[in-house]
Amino acid sequence: MYHVVIGVDDNEERAVACARAVADLPGAASDTRVTIIHSFTDNPSGASAAQIGSVREATEYLEERGIDVDVTESSGDPAEQILDVATAEDANLIVVAGRKRSPTGKALFGSVTQSVILNADRPVMVAGDTEN
Repeated sequence: MYHVVIGVDDNEERAVACARAVADLPGAASDTRVTIIHSFTDNPSGASAAQIGSVREATEYLEERGIDVDVTESSGDPAEQILDVATAEDANLIVVAGRKRSPTGKALFGSVTQSVILNADRPVMVAGDTEN
C-alpha cells in the first residue's frame, strides 16, 4: 500500500490540483491510501476539516477514482502539522500545492510548501497551481 499525505489549505483549486497529482501517480488506485490534513490557524466557527470546501473537493475527487481517503485536522503551524502527520502515518510521499510568489513575498510571509520541502525526511511532490 502506497500512503500519501496531502496538506490542504482553504483553496479548492489547489486542493484539487494535489488530488489530481495523486490520482495520476503510477499504480492502481486500490493500492493507494491518502490522508488529507487541514491545519486550522483560526477556527471561530468550530468547523471540522471535513466541512471545509477544499477538503471536501479533494476527498470527492480521490474517492471517485477509487482511492481510499482519511481526513485529519490539527491546529498550529501547517508545515509542522503536515510533517508530523507524515511521520506518524509513515507516509511514502507528501503532496503540497505550489503557487507563484515573488522571492520577497516568500521571505516576508513564509511558505508552508517551502518549509515542508526543506524539513521533510521523505519525498515531497509540489502540485501545480492553476492561479496566476
